[in-house]
Parts: sequence; C-alpha cells; structure tokens
Amino acid sequence: MKLKYFGTDGFRGKANEGLNVDHAFKIGRFVGWYYGARTDKKARIVLGKDTRRSSYMFESALVAGLVASGADAYMLHVIPTPGVSYVTANGAFDCGIMITASHNPFSDNGIKLVNTNGEKMDDEVLKLVEDYIDGKIDVPLATGDKIGCTVDFMQGRNRYIAYLIASANFSLQGVKVGLDCANGAASSVAKPVFDALGADVYVFNNTPNGFNINVNCGSTHIEEMQSYVLRNNLDVGFAYDGDADRCIAVDERGRVVDGDLILYLCGRYLNKHGGLSKSTVVPTVMSNFGLFKALEEIGINAEKTDVGDKYVYACMRQNGYSLGGEQSGHVIFGDIENTGDGIMTSLRIMEVIRAEKETLSTLVRPVKLYPQLLINVPVVDKKATMAAPEVLAAVEEAEKFLEGNGRVLVRASGTEELVRILAEAPTDELCKRADDIVLAAVEKYRTE
Repeated sequence: MKLKYFGTDGFRGKANEGLNVDHAFKIGRFVGWYYGARTDKKARIVLGKDTRRSSYMFESALVAGLVASGADAYMLHVIPTPGVSYVTANGAFDCGIMITASHNPFSDNGIKLVNTNGEKMDDEVLKLVEDYIDGKIDVPLATGDKIGCTVDFMQGRNRYIAYLIASANFSLQGVKVGLDCANGAASSVAKPVFDALGADVYVFNNTPNGFNINVNCGSTHIEEMQSYVLRNNLDVGFAYDGDADRCIAVDERGRVVDGDLILYLCGRYLNKHGGLSKSTVVPTVMSNFGLFKALEEIGINAEKTDVGDKYVYACMRQNGYSLGGEQSGHVIFGDIENTGDGIMTSLRIMEVIRAEKETLSTLVRPVKLYPQLLINVPVVDKKATMAAPEVLAAVEEAEKFLEGNGRVLVRASGTEELVRILAEAPTDELCKRADDIVLAAVEKYRTE
C-alpha cells in the first residue's frame, strides 16, 4: 500500500515545514477517535518524545488532538522509542505515539504510531490517518464529560527502566562501561540501568539542550566512542542514536562492533544455548558478506530481508525467528521484544561477554568483514534503470568476476532518484573493479 505521509519509520519532515503542528493535531484527533469514540469507548493512548526542541511543541499538539476526540493521553515525556512500545504493550493501552526523528538532526522531527501490541502501526490504519489529514474523513469533537484528560505518566518510564534491569540476570560489578547517549532519549534511562547492575559507568553526551541531539555524537558518530574507550581504558562502549532504538558497540581495543557483528555475537551465543529459533538470523540485504560467511561456518542460516527494521520484524514474526537486525544497530530479540531497543541490545551483548568470560574483541574475531564500496548514481528514472537489460547483465557479469567470493548489490533509493551500487570483496581494488562493471551500464541513465 502506497502511503503519502508515513514512511517505514513514521511521518518525518523538517519541523513546521514537512511536518507541522496541524499534522500533529490531526493525527491526535484521528487516533483518539479511531481507538475510542468510534467504538463507543474512551481510548487510552500513551505518548513519549525525544529531546529535540520541537518535540515539546508536537507533544502539545498531539495531546490537544487526543483529548479533543475524547481520548485520555498518558504522557511519558522523554523516553526511548522502544520504551513507548513496551509501555503500550504492557499497560493495556490502545496505541502508542513516539515523537522523534531518530538519528536525524534536531531541525527534523517525526511521529511514529504503534498498535496495542507495541508493533509498528498497520498501513491500513495509517492510510486512514492520512485520509483524515487530507480532509477525506470527518471526525466529531468530544463534548461534555466525553472530553479526554491528560495524565502525567512518569511511572511508565520507571516501569520500562525496571524491565530493562530485570532482563539482566548478571552483575556488571567491576566492568567499566562507556555510554554515549547522543544527547537524546537514552540520557535519562541508560545510566540508571547500568548503575543498577553494578557497572562502573562512564557516560557522556547526556546533557540535551534541545539542539545538540545527534550532533557529532551517538551511533552515527562512533569515532567519539572509539576515542573515549581508549582514553578511559574501558572494557566496552555503547553508542545510541537520538531515540535509542539503535546500538553500536566499541570493543576494549577501540574497534567498532556494528549491527552485523552484534548479530553474529548474539546469534552464536543463542544457538549454542538453544535460544536461536530454527538456527536462523534475519539480517538485511545490506549486511556484510563476511557476516553471511561467518554464520555459514557455524551452521547458522541467514534469511535476508529488504532494508528497514520494519521488514526484519515482519520476517521474524511470519517465520517464528528470534533474532534479526541491521548493520546500523537496529537489533531485535524476538523472544523478549518486538522492536529494536538499543539499551536492551547493549545488555544482551554484556550477557554474552559475562557468560563466555571473553573480551568483546575475542568474541567477534571469527567474522572477517569484507571491504565495501558504495556508489550513488543520480538517474532520470530509477525503476527503468533497475529493469534495464544491460544493467541486469552487468550485475551478473560483476558477480561472475568475483567468483563467489564477494557480491554486488544494486538498489533503488527509497526517497531519491538514485541507484546505489554496492560491491563487497576481499580487497578494495576488487570492490572498485566490480562496481565499475555495473557503473558503466548505469551511466547511460545518469541525470545530465
């Protein structure tokens, strides 16, 4: 189903440009009615936000819309996106709303909707929301005692923190852990969790001011954590993004442990202890070729999906798999959650480190990540380019050139008229040569 406003990760845009307070008010108006008055009941809807300045504005607009339609709005205030999912699913709420633009700059924002199970909202409901925004549906205002109320629900965030702590059945006494909170939603959550487990916690980028979220920090600027780990002689470091649904780790030697390596680390451990359903991990097509080879060597299957944690989770749910994720650090542990949770991911990594009594660098050493070379080519028509016979033939030629010891992936951008050419091979030179084979065919369709 083609949606107008909502993408794979919510309704995104520059604050008060692509996404404005009128949109937020209307989203609140519709979901408040849809989950409440439409079925002759009072809806209970929980909402949270990240730390960017505009999140407070959008929160007010959403709450106004919700109560105007007769729903009760439970305000979690600043909390990670997975915290909203957890509270929604475990607090008998009709749906949840998160205000965030994830790893984007502070000038952007977004609205994510989750269903009563804490899962991303079905497209059918999102299409109805869009129809209301565009004036195709009428929704009545609540009156009299039908008007909703607001509830300061800070205890919901406390329950989420308690849940994270309870999920860890180990002590981190004597372990030096670094946390980069990206000046975002993890700032008030991550440190209390690790403190409760007894870790020696070193935290930075945890003083949000509304404008510094994701600025040269967090999972998209992992070099900050790399130098911090080495400078402070830490055992491990974890960097989150603005809404803390991602986690990228850094080992004791200052080397990056991305989502692919996390999938290997946790997949191997779970499989060893009978906790990896069907001995299968669910990465995306963008995961490194070295991950697939390493998983194959230890007897673990890889079920690839399109890019996006939405598709990873859909594959996991449909097939009963228990572990999946993306290179970017979105990792989903299907036996305990239904969305990526950066803090939970860091706890699962610590579980493996403690149980195996090994350093993080040792545990991920078997994976030999291949060099990658990505070329973005602006084209007139990405669909026509992708379907062109000479492009398809060039991809096949490049694959044959690599002789099974690498791969070439050609994808159309989801948001721009771009074709992305990605080559993976044992050396940078082989990557370039494989990319050049495909690039020669795509050049015909390049934008002048």
